[in-house]
Amino acid sequence: MDTYRAAQVDTANGPFSIVEREVPGPGPGHVRLAVEACGICHSDDFFVSGGMPGVRFPLVPGHEVAGRVEELGEGAGSHGWNVGDRVTVGWFGGSCGHCTPCRQGDFVVCDTLKVPGWAYDGGFAETMIAPVDALARIPDALTAVDAGPMACAGVTTYNGLRRSSARPGDLVAVLGLGGLGHLGVQYAAAMGFETVAIARGAEKAEFAERLGAHHYVDSTGAVPVAEALQSLGGAKVVLATVGNSDAIAATVDGMTHRGELVVIGATPEPLGISPFQLILRGRTVRGHPSGTAQDVQDTMAFSVLHGIRPVAETVPLSEADAAYRKMLAGTARFRMVLTTA
Repeated sequence: MDTYRAAQVDTANGPFSIVEREVPGPGPGHVRLAVEACGICHSDDFFVSGGMPGVRFPLVPGHEVAGRVEELGEGAGSHGWNVGDRVTVGWFGGSCGHCTPCRQGDFVVCDTLKVPGWAYDGGFAETMIAPVDALARIPDALTAVDAGPMACAGVTTYNGLRRSSARPGDLVAVLGLGGLGHLGVQYAAAMGFETVAIARGAEKAEFAERLGAHHYVDSTGAVPVAEALQSLGGAKVVLATVGNSDAIAATVDGMTHRGELVVIGATPEPLGISPFQLILRGRTVRGHPSGTAQDVQDTMAFSVLHGIRPVAETVPLSEADAAYRKMLAGTARFRMVLTTA
């Protein structure tokens, strides 16, 4: 019997343990992947903690997966996939194809979106099964460690910016310089925006500049964030990548007229924004959810073109628990990535 290793949690908020499982075969319209790398995303905590409806234990999380197609299920080859293809699977892990959003072509907000690690076992493992509509082809120029985080952190920031109201030359602020924000700053600069990085502490200014930021705002400084943004002319778009509602709300008055707040940092806490802040200046607030497999491919192609890569700390699968706890503690080096090699 062929087996593979997986990092699973048996109960909500429990420790990860490495278990041996029997290698599964892919069903119709699915493929089996040999996982090479999987990023650890902060939203994995929604599942590990049991905080999302329908979460079942034991649980194998992971939705920043990069690997190779190892076996094709019935019909998978007709979608253009072959054994050996390098692919990612991200937050978008497949859609139903028949709900109203899907019938409108808006697959990423499918009523029953199949997020890996929630709808099915994710990439904290040596192998996994995924539906073909979840697969994004990895360019040769990207390693598996680079590509994995692009399937969630990368596509979320890239899509959030390219689908915003900002145009080249506009002032765009990226709130946060963590796993999402450090990619958001790179994308914003490459898209031709006058880019402002906002983070805690003056010592991060040099790093923000290396990423391509034209300005840096220390959110712990004497000048309030909104005032600092207005002194630069006001932000056309704020991309909020932090999971802190107070920090997100503090940027609203720093936006220009018709400014847009794009929220991608997930938190259950409500935003403290008054209707007056929005109505009088015609501002909008929009939540943005990741992107489809094609959006992931677009993200990776753009990243190759502009030399954009995640800053990642690699850890072997056997140390999944320690890596996950490091991510939760906020001491990770931007993106923790589990590797199976």
